Amino acid sequence: MEQNQSSISSKPPKRNLWKALIEAIKGTQADYTNISLKRAIFLLAIPMILELVMESTFAIVDIYFVGKLGASAVATVGLTETYLFLLYSIAMGLAMAVTAIIARRIGEKKGEIASVSAVQSIILAILAAIPFAVAGIFFAEDLLRLMGADSWTLKYGYPYMQWMLGGNMVIMLLFVINAIFRGAGDAAIAMWVLGFANGINILLDPLLIFGWGPIPALGLEGAAIATNIGRGCGVLVQVWLLFKGGKHIKVKISQLYWNAKAMITIIKTSLGGIGQMFIGMTSWIFLMRILADIGSEAVAGATIALRVMMFCMMPAWGLSNAATTLVGQNLGAKNPDRAESTIWKIGKYNMYFLLLVSVIFFFFNETLIGYFSATPEVIKVGGKWLEILSYSFFIYGWWMVATQAFNGSGDTGTPTKINFVFFWIIQIPLAYILAINQGWGHSGVFWAVFFSETSAGIFTLWLFTRGKWKTQKV
Repeated sequence: MEQNQSSISSKPPKRNLWKALIEAIKGTQADYTNISLKRAIFLLAIPMILELVMESTFAIVDIYFVGKLGASAVATVGLTETYLFLLYSIAMGLAMAVTAIIARRIGEKKGEIASVSAVQSIILAILAAIPFAVAGIFFAEDLLRLMGADSWTLKYGYPYMQWMLGGNMVIMLLFVINAIFRGAGDAAIAMWVLGFANGINILLDPLLIFGWGPIPALGLEGAAIATNIGRGCGVLVQVWLLFKGGKHIKVKISQLYWNAKAMITIIKTSLGGIGQMFIGMTSWIFLMRILADIGSEAVAGATIALRVMMFCMMPAWGLSNAATTLVGQNLGAKNPDRAESTIWKIGKYNMYFLLLVSVIFFFFNETLIGYFSATPEVIKVGGKWLEILSYSFFIYGWWMVATQAFNGSGDTGTPTKINFVFFWIIQIPLAYILAINQGWGHSGVFWAVFFSETSAGIFTLWLFTRGKWKTQKV
């Protein structure tokens, strides 16, 4: 009788979908290592999906307004993002390490140590942002020229890069502090902060780009200023909430000091993540350089297609981010089988969703690009990429989640090695051969991406099934 009562009490209470949705959005104190796996995935994935949808909505709105300034303005954004991708590689690599470490400590019930690690990660983020700020402020025009920018961009577009790289610290901090919240299980806080920051961005974008009343039209530069103001406000809110305390983590004034041991752990874990993202991002820089030789329309089409793709993939990325937290916390709680079950369950959800996206991309690719540009060649280029991508999304769903199994465990080195082989050794040379030597133009670049990333996805999933990631120590 006592055993039956214990069994019944250990079962999670039944909740209807609406109540669970409200709980996920408001935030919860639930222990993700003990509640049912489906509920844990739901509570974490919903705010993470909404967070990414908000971020991508801003990117779509931003490129919509910038697109009205012409193909060269869009190309300027694309070329600037090639350098921002280097920054993102550090920010995202550091964020991977922070999420894994914080999740592991929370799973081990070591909240104080998690808070100390959070402070060290913020210090690292600030230090990493300084070189990019110096490069952006003083060498923006030279950097754009290096990427093959056209005359319009060199004359009118460089202030956009100055603002974006010069103010990169707010981007870096937004990434890292939200990673702290996600790793702790406070995904709802990360969602609300990003929603606030991007809401300000979206309101300021048309105002500063086109002007209104006494406010002058700043054009492309206005888009960058709006981004810095919006994200800067988001960082201020993040810091306040971190010290106020979330449902799973709180930083104290007494913890604001340099902790060499915690810092070294973060650096060692983040090196693999930074390398992983750096390889992926720099491969994109080479691809954009190849597209720049083909023309501004090719760069503009690829830039728009990338943003459309990222927007449509946000639910899949949100689910994958939930996997990172769940893997880290469950490994910390000494439950590797539950961590593995998380990956298989989320991978299945991702596959179903991305198959639907594939159908949309295949049949409506040029229609989607047409919302952001009226230039026929830009629409043709962007539409072609979405069409080619539609062939590979079945694998993408599993690749994203399998990679997060490694990252969530703290084994960021394995995905780095995979990226090195499939992006640098295969993707870049193949793109050049097909696009330039074989005369395929932009289609050659896109087919090279399809081949290399599909192959990487299959190989990553195979490595995941071997299970070595379960033994990773952080």
